[in-house]
Amino acid sequence: MRWSLPGGLGLFAMALLLRAHLVAGPPHARQTTLFVSGAWALYPLALRWADAFHRLHPDVTIAVSAGGSGRGMADVLYGAADIGMVSRNLHKEETAHGAVPILVAKDAVFAIVSAENPALQAIRKRGVPLSALADLFVGSTAATWARIAPGIKAPIHVYTRSDACGAASAWAAMLGHYHQEDLKGIGIYGDPGLIDAVRRDPLGLGYANLGFLFPNGRLVPGIAIVPLDANCNGRADPWERIDSLSAASREVASGRYRGLRNAFFVTRGAPKGAALQFILFATGDAGRRILNQMGGYVAPLASERPEMELR
Repeated sequence: MRWSLPGGLGLFAMALLLRAHLVAGPPHARQTTLFVSGAWALYPLALRWADAFHRLHPDVTIAVSAGGSGRGMADVLYGAADIGMVSRNLHKEETAHGAVPILVAKDAVFAIVSAENPALQAIRKRGVPLSALADLFVGSTAATWARIAPGIKAPIHVYTRSDACGAASAWAAMLGHYHQEDLKGIGIYGDPGLIDAVRRDPLGLGYANLGFLFPNGRLVPGIAIVPLDANCNGRADPWERIDSLSAASREVASGRYRGLRNAFFVTRGAPKGAALQFILFATGDAGRRILNQMGGYVAPLASERPEMELR
């Protein structure tokens, strides 16, 4: 069985629910419960892994909860979760407190606008250089869409994440080695919330994890991905235009997209028991097949796979 609860429901409440379920179950059934908490980026993939793992190990119940990388790290270090999902590199103080990262996937963060954005035609033709995005997300001066599409003087409404998360950390680093705290804009909780806010606002500009932009393999209706003018040639080259999951996955797999980042399972101390077995499943052949079927993620290279080190 896989339990999926929204980020607003704490792990303590989840534990009570699971305890009630286990007590009510068959008296002879010996159950093991794993709590997995953290990054929105890994949430859809972790749910699929949890379902597949439970089919092989019906005695293991896995509760997966999303709430951002910050929550995942805090939960695992304070013992509220067995595995934290973290979609950023770990800080020294986190490893000093016993956090052990296991690379399980790679994904990317993309800039997004509403499909009703008045500057969309110019954006798709010219692309947007990272320097312009840095000015908008980190700069102190309010801007209009004329910054990107001359003649369109409507203001730009910048959206960012309100929760401590890997997406914001990766986006800030991509813009110029900044931190999440440097990003400005209207704070929105979670990928689904931020995507919906931008979709509803024709003047909005935000960013989101690849996995949430292509649910069921198709781009969220009403959303457009901003092509980054990576080579600063004043136009959006074909490989910079992302309008399908295959195009996005191609860019992520190529390694040239600057928004690429690592996503980890994190344990406090070396993983063991059911947590170790679940991690080995996720990073093994079966887990990689699920990852590839979902799209929007890139599996770590063979040299980065941790199975032999963990055994």
